[in-house]
Amino acid sequence: MEVLPKLYAILDSDAAARRGAALPDVAQGMIEGGARLLQLRHKGHYSRALYAEAQHLAKLCREAGARFIVNDRADIALLLGAGVHLGQDDLPPADARRLLGPRAMIGFSTHTAEQLASAGREPVDYLAIGPVFATQSKENPDPVLGVERVAELRKLTEKPLVAIGGITLDSAPRLLRAGVDSVAVIRALIPATYVKSSVRARVEEWVRALDML
Repeated sequence: MEVLPKLYAILDSDAAARRGAALPDVAQGMIEGGARLLQLRHKGHYSRALYAEAQHLAKLCREAGARFIVNDRADIALLLGAGVHLGQDDLPPADARRLLGPRAMIGFSTHTAEQLASAGREPVDYLAIGPVFATQSKENPDPVLGVERVAELRKLTEKPLVAIGGITLDSAPRLLRAGVDSVAVIRALIPATYVKSSVRARVEEWVRALDML
């Protein structure tokens, strides 16, 4: 069974753009800070320029020995030799597995007990559950679950479980103690006053704190 790092770092293209940050620079800072799994989250069109940046990110992760995951797009993941994280409305996990093969990492988002229980039968390496707390990363988020509900839902699957949605450095330990294997973090990893070194320092802080648990 796949062992996930406690920090699941998500590099969101919109969040980076709002900080005036280039994706490769943010990715480099995250990797230097100790991130060993990095997801590129891009909800818009994959332009040629964006794809070139994704290629650069894939190369950075390979050189650092870190996992690289593409959000939503199994086709892009295939081209980059990456894993994919799928949502409920994306390509079905079984089809993504046929496309990417047995060695690719595939994750799958769930938001309810029914979805989580059903997803346990899918050919995926890990499941995500959320949003745990209120989040600004989605335009139409699902209902907030809270830590206690996540602890209950943890019992529904034996697959590695990632918590996502509004997680902070203060709340992350409670989620790990509730039984999740990893916490996915987006905005909290890119300081409002952005420089590459600030991302590295922020990720180092998260990795250090979570590794102590």
